[in-house]
Amino acid sequence: MKTAVYRTALLMFSACVLAGAQTPAAAPPVDAAALARVAGAGLMQSQVNTTLEELSDDIGGRVTGSPQCNAAIQWALAKMREIGLANVHAEPWTLDHGWRRVSAEAELLAPVRHPLNVASMGWVGSTPQGGVDADVVAVNIFDLAGEMKTHAAAWRGKVLLLRGEGQPPKNPMSVFTQLAAFLRAAHEAGAVAIIGGQSARPAAGMELTHTGVLGFNTVFEIPVVNMGAEDQLQIERFLDRGKPVRMHMDVQNEISGPTPTANVVGDIPGREDPGQIVVIGGHLDSWDLAEGATDDGTGAVAALGAARAILASGERPRRTVRVVLFTGEEQGLLGSLAYVQRHRADMANHVAAIILDEGQGPIDSIEVGGHDKVIDELAPLTASLRGFGKLEIGDRSSFGTDAGPFILAGLPGINLGQDSPNYRYTHHSAADTFDHVRPGVLIRNAAELGVLAYWAADRPQRLDAPWTPAQVAAELKAQHLDEELKAFGLWTFGN
Repeated sequence: MKTAVYRTALLMFSACVLAGAQTPAAAPPVDAAALARVAGAGLMQSQVNTTLEELSDDIGGRVTGSPQCNAAIQWALAKMREIGLANVHAEPWTLDHGWRRVSAEAELLAPVRHPLNVASMGWVGSTPQGGVDADVVAVNIFDLAGEMKTHAAAWRGKVLLLRGEGQPPKNPMSVFTQLAAFLRAAHEAGAVAIIGGQSARPAAGMELTHTGVLGFNTVFEIPVVNMGAEDQLQIERFLDRGKPVRMHMDVQNEISGPTPTANVVGDIPGREDPGQIVVIGGHLDSWDLAEGATDDGTGAVAALGAARAILASGERPRRTVRVVLFTGEEQGLLGSLAYVQRHRADMANHVAAIILDEGQGPIDSIEVGGHDKVIDELAPLTASLRGFGKLEIGDRSSFGTDAGPFILAGLPGINLGQDSPNYRYTHHSAADTFDHVRPGVLIRNAAELGVLAYWAADRPQRLDAPWTPAQVAAELKAQHLDEELKAFGLWTFGN
């Protein structure tokens, strides 16, 4: 039985959050009182911060295929059962190559001598044991094709420093899509190591390094490190002044063969049409320089918190709400691709996927993966949620989160954008720790995700009919994403 305080607070919350839904024209086609009960339970009975503290502090960084990631899978199974989800299980899939960080050390030898702050990128190789001494040569990342054509013959025995010179490309992702060819060419040319990163920008913040992959589901034999901005910028200044730069680099990693892992799944069965499914989730895996709290511990525990809020509200939506915590996101959306492939036969019964994976800030936008029809459906709901803050709605298709594979499958792959200005510091860095998460924001995000999930699952009609491959291809081409997806090996629609 609810206490008087709880009832009073819930009524006050309903009046605030649902203020925009008081006229018939603005009311969403779902019981507003049910949405208010989900939101109230999410705000007043939340356990998301305790849950994230467990995941972050007790398990820590969770590289896909690692013992820590396997521990997180078991933790997530237990947490889903504790919440009361049904059909809780792991769905195994296999990562083509496992990878483990061992060590990375570097030292500037000339024109001055001091240690350098470096960390290895993921799924890259090693220097010879004991490291190498080599001169440093700058490579313009804004013209990789020209660099490979003109200067590759001079790269043997060198450390290549990626930096941007001249006019950057209009689409920053175009740089990332060219990295794979460059890394292979550098290795074939005999370069001993590369200083760069996922986009070759200097690291953010003081004494920070960032890790990450350099291609989707790809191993590169050449060692690649990210360097602290202070050290990298000093090297760049030396080179700009015409001073030869020499350094020692010792990077050791372990690359293994096929590695088992799994996604974690649990359901809130629908009361009328349990065969239709709304997926909510984030990715359980992370990088290992820290705890993976903001990438994507916040998204994973928000999905668990949203499910807890729906169950605690006493409401059951028409359709099933399914929580999926993916692994392999950091290696190229591999877990969500595996989920879509595993459920290919019943993907038409999936209504949408709602993904939270943009740091520690409040939700501020909803991108519907090209399904413009959903924008009109969402507008009344977002107006009624103004108590959570303003929400922008757009049709952009995101392939930086696990929404992408669902978009490829013809569904509204909905990415929830977040206002996370500090994410540039915590992203894949040693600063990705629990203390950088704002407790109140995490509670609000989980409650808001619960409302969105319930609304999508309880509507009389599904958000949109599944698209044909031709419709998906046409929309992706209209958004100029086809070349990017081809570069990543994700384009499945022919030419």
